[in-house]
Amino acid sequence: MQLLCTGSVVMTQSLPYYLANQAVFANEDLEVLDKHTGEVAWRVANADDAVVDKAVAAAVKATRPMAELPSHKRRDALLHCVKRFREREEELIEVLIVEGGKVRRDAKGEVTRLIETFLVAAEEATRVGGEVIPMDISPRSEKFSGMWKRVPIGPVSFITPFNFPYNLVAHKIAPAIAAGCPFILKPAEKTPVGALLLGEILAECDLPEGAFSIVNVDGDDTARARFTEDDRLKLMSFTGSDKVGWMLKSKAGKKPVVMELGGNASCLIDHDADLEDAVGRVVFGGFYQSGQSCVSVQRVLVHADIYDTFSTKLCEQVGNLPGGDPRDEDTWIGPLITEDDAKRVVDWIQEAVDGGGKLLVGGKREGNIVRPAVVENVPADSKLREEEVFGPVVTLEKFSDFDAAIDAINDSRYGLQAGLFIRDISKINKAWNRLEVGGVIINDVPSFRVDHMPYGGVKDSGLGREGIRYAIEDMTEIRLLAIRDV
Repeated sequence: MQLLCTGSVVMTQSLPYYLANQAVFANEDLEVLDKHTGEVAWRVANADDAVVDKAVAAAVKATRPMAELPSHKRRDALLHCVKRFREREEELIEVLIVEGGKVRRDAKGEVTRLIETFLVAAEEATRVGGEVIPMDISPRSEKFSGMWKRVPIGPVSFITPFNFPYNLVAHKIAPAIAAGCPFILKPAEKTPVGALLLGEILAECDLPEGAFSIVNVDGDDTARARFTEDDRLKLMSFTGSDKVGWMLKSKAGKKPVVMELGGNASCLIDHDADLEDAVGRVVFGGFYQSGQSCVSVQRVLVHADIYDTFSTKLCEQVGNLPGGDPRDEDTWIGPLITEDDAKRVVDWIQEAVDGGGKLLVGGKREGNIVRPAVVENVPADSKLREEEVFGPVVTLEKFSDFDAAIDAINDSRYGLQAGLFIRDISKINKAWNRLEVGGVIINDVPSFRVDHMPYGGVKDSGLGREGIRYAIEDMTEIRLLAIRDV
């Protein structure tokens, strides 16, 4: 699958799926669009339930070979991927620009994180250990010694969304390889090409047959259901919307489920914050990825003493963000994933304005590009306040009491991450203790993530934590050994 030629993407007529490590060209009827031009860029092989059944069976067969694969071979496979990512970096970037509509700066950033994620996984592959347990806590066990180790949980399934076609895939497949778990992956139908490109590179590795399958199942509900409901799979990890995630969990049966479901992240700016720094970081956090990130800044709470100054500076910078062709190095705001999503974002802005909110800047739509918007005084019952907008919109609200602001942030069914620009250590400690989120980020936006840290949310933002080491823990089980001295 060589997609790069003299600096531009070759619009290949067909791409395969991967079944038991092998590329399969069949039923190339899933069309992947260039999100900027709307033209068909690729036609991708689409699998049916029989193919997914074979993928699960192959993963089951690979369970023991993957578990017995020495850790240095798991590490070497991951390092091979890192090497190939670096060699094919421009191609990886170009694919993101075309299938995801990512602006070039964001595409470069995602490829950097893809490399970092696999590097961390390569390191962790040789650290999956255990510990010795003192057993002589009572006379009845004083002749025993004990120890435990982590063993792979078995075949696992992954479902990933459109907005990070590399790194959200990487955060599932890299720890699976490090842990020794065979996997099947269903990428998003709108952006499957990145996952298939990773599959092509994985196919070069010396992994047991059946170690991985990457299949698109557009339109086949039975095939989709197998990722969740098939009892041969021992864990499901899903990233996507909360409505879909909780529905899938209800059907997963006995298998554990890990879910990262997004949110409407808040950012608090206290009275003594560095204004220039805070404004710049909110501009980044609210509008990178054109707002299509689960930790994109959506709600900004600003202390009353600095509210007017902050608002003026923010709107000035937001109004000057260039939008348009994602291939342009200077473009900040690119296309949303579909025109329907762009229409929805504009509708939500209008609903907030009709309810008494005030649009300060932006909010106009051209096709699937929405000009970045700032809205203040958003009604409490509006979608911009209650739901995840997943678009280039930031809302402003004023506060004067820190405790009340913490309560306002918690007044959400989501709880992924929150950012606070504050200097008072007592407030930092209070925020860490009281905020109902998975991560508290001080003096930066909630969009901050380093790929080895624990990452995930509470409430409707999900279950469990990603981050390589923490994902490996989910994909392994503790096995005890107790020995009686005779």
